[in-house]
Amino acid sequence: MTAPMSEKLRWGVLSTAKIAREKLIPALRKSQLNEVVALASRDASQATKTAESLGIPHAFGDYDELLQSDTVDVIYIPLPNHLHVPWAIRAIEAGKHVLCEKPISLDTDDAAPLLRAVAENPGVKVMEAFMYRFHPQWSLAKQLLDEGRIGKINSIHAMFTFFNKDPENVRNKPGIGGGSLLDVGCYCVSSCRYLLGREPARVIGSLNIDSTFGIDGSANGLLDFGEVRTSFYCSMQSEPSQRVYVSGEKGSITLEFPFYQPDDCAARVIIHHDRVSEIVETEVCDHYSLQVDALARSILDDTPVPTPLSDAVANMRVLEAIFSSDKQAGWVTVA
Repeated sequence: MTAPMSEKLRWGVLSTAKIAREKLIPALRKSQLNEVVALASRDASQATKTAESLGIPHAFGDYDELLQSDTVDVIYIPLPNHLHVPWAIRAIEAGKHVLCEKPISLDTDDAAPLLRAVAENPGVKVMEAFMYRFHPQWSLAKQLLDEGRIGKINSIHAMFTFFNKDPENVRNKPGIGGGSLLDVGCYCVSSCRYLLGREPARVIGSLNIDSTFGIDGSANGLLDFGEVRTSFYCSMQSEPSQRVYVSGEKGSITLEFPFYQPDDCAARVIIHHDRVSEIVETEVCDHYSLQVDALARSILDDTPVPTPLSDAVANMRVLEAIFSSDKQAGWVTVA
């Protein structure tokens, strides 16, 4: 049962994942609308230890026990990718709202039962955790493009890379949703779709499969939006870097830290127009905090979530086509 509007929404976290400990839980602590009240791990002692260290009152050694707790309104799921859909469905069936880490599923077939569960439980809100979309640099960039600040858009290039060759890391394990395309390439694809406000008709992509891990260590590709083609490069085996560059007839827009902006400094959007560069700095903010508050408002006000599952599935449809393109070595139509 959802908490009364005069009270904070009570969150439970499935797992002791690093992103939960270092990002989501601190974000919830900053919130005036949310609080963390429970944490679960398959290892009961680990759950207790982590909960105590983070000041969380309830610890569970079983995920289902947390889902059945009447002390929780919202569930955060930072589990490995192949567990997103099954645990999101269990949370929905338990009457809990859900924030699930990206990607929402392994592919569109995997997402189908989740969509059915959402349709059968209309009172429950479910959102994919693409925190970057809540940073003000993105609404600014979108506004500038929609206003025609750089004229007709000719191309977009998105890049997101980092280095991780830890054999124990879930990102380096095949068969459970590991690899660069699902981990960071999804940001590149999502950002191009968001800025253009439509879906690509076809894609072509190439994956570089790591012979040790059996996952795509890096990937690159083109998305054909008709009059505009966008490109991306993602990697888990390169020096950390991120950038989005939009080229137009009258200028360009660059986002320096588009996907993982530190919360202790302003983001910079660089606008180049008429041979002059203008730097616009956004407010200093935590996009994880903005994300959880946005979901909380949709729950408390009973309004649609800001990033609906239809968008999550549309993004997965493009990623799926990129995987197919690599196998077919050619252009693939986005279904």
